[in-house]
Amino acid sequence: MPPHKDLYELMGVARTASQDEIRKAYLKLAHKYHPDKTGGDKAAETKLKEINGAYDILKNPDKRAQYDRFGSMDGQGPGGGFGADSFGGTGFEAPFEDFFDMLFGQGGRRKAGPRSRPGNDLEFQISLTLEEVSTGAKKKVSFNRMELCGGCQGSGAAPGSRAETCPQCAGSGQVRAAHGFFSVTRTCGHCHGVGQVITKPCRDCSGAGQIKTRREISVDVPRGIDAGARLRVTGEGEPGSGNGPRGDLYLLIAIEPHPVFTRAGVDIRCQLPVTFPQAALGDTVSAPTLHGLEELKVPAGAQTGTEVHLRGHGLPDLRGLRQGDLVVTLIVETPTKLNRRQKELLKELGEISEKSNHPLHETFRERLRKMKS
Repeated sequence: MPPHKDLYELMGVARTASQDEIRKAYLKLAHKYHPDKTGGDKAAETKLKEINGAYDILKNPDKRAQYDRFGSMDGQGPGGGFGADSFGGTGFEAPFEDFFDMLFGQGGRRKAGPRSRPGNDLEFQISLTLEEVSTGAKKKVSFNRMELCGGCQGSGAAPGSRAETCPQCAGSGQVRAAHGFFSVTRTCGHCHGVGQVITKPCRDCSGAGQIKTRREISVDVPRGIDAGARLRVTGEGEPGSGNGPRGDLYLLIAIEPHPVFTRAGVDIRCQLPVTFPQAALGDTVSAPTLHGLEELKVPAGAQTGTEVHLRGHGLPDLRGLRQGDLVVTLIVETPTKLNRRQKELLKELGEISEKSNHPLHETFRERLRKMKS
C-alpha cells in the first residue's frame, strides 16, 4: 500500500462506519478483486492484499482504536507501518473465515460431532380393484426397510465401546486446505463426513448401525384414487443418522384389470349384449354395476353402439365433488342357428318391412346410387 493511504478511504467507508458497514464493504471489495474475477492480475492481487490488511485492522476494535489515535499500529505517525507486505503472506488467508461468515453467518461453520441426516424415502406399489376404488379400502402393506440395530442401538459400535471423534477433521466431517488465495473445503475421507470413526464395529450390523427388517402397516386408501397416484405415509421410511428424522413411505397406486368394466375418469364403461327383439321392441334388462345388478331400459330401435347411462353408478371424484356414471354400450346380437319356423318368421318380417324400418340401410343405398350416377 502506498504510504499515507487512509484505511477508511481504501475500504470506501466513513471513519464513523459501524462494524457491520465495514464488513459489508470488505465483502464487496473482496468479491471484486478476487482472483476468480480478475484472472490473476498482479495489480488486483496487490489491491486485495491492501484491502485484507485494512480489514484485518478495522474489524478489530482495539486495533481500530489505535489506528484512529495514531494513524498506524506502531506509533510511526499517520500512514506509517501499513505496507502491503506488513500483513504477511498473501493477506487473504486470515480474513477468509470472515468472508465465509459474512456469506453464511456464524451458523455456516459446522460444530464437531456426527452430522444429522434424514432417512431414505421408500416407494412400493399396491394394487386396487375397481370395487376398492369405488368404496375406499384399508390395505395391509408389507415391505423391507432398515431399522436401528438393537445390538448397538444404532451407534454401529460394539457393546462396551463407542464411536470416537475423527482425528482427521476433529469431528466436523470436513477438512480445509489452503491453496494460495483459495481455501477449499471437502468431505473428510477418513470418516466420510460423519465426524466419527468406529474402531470396534458391532457384530450384528457390521458397524452400519442399521439392519434390514420386515415391516407391515395398514393404510387407508381414499375413494376415487387413480392409477399412478402416490400416497405418502409420513415417517414410515428408513431411520436417519445422527438423530435425523425418518424418511417417508410412498405407495404407488396400480388398478387391476376388471373382467367387465373399464375406467374412464370417474365414469366406468361396459358392453351389454341384447337380443334382436329386445333391441327392436325395447325392454328392461338387468345390467351389472360395481355393487350388484340394476334395471336398465333398452330403448326401442336400439342399434349396436347405442349408449345408455346409469347415473351415479360410476366412481367418486377424489375430492368428493361428484359421482360418475355407468355407461352401457348395447351390442345387438344377430340370431344364429335358426330353426325352420324362426327362419320363416324373419323372412316374412323382411317382406313386410318398409323403408322407414331401416333408415341406415336406405341412407347407405342412396349414397351408392349417387356414386354410380
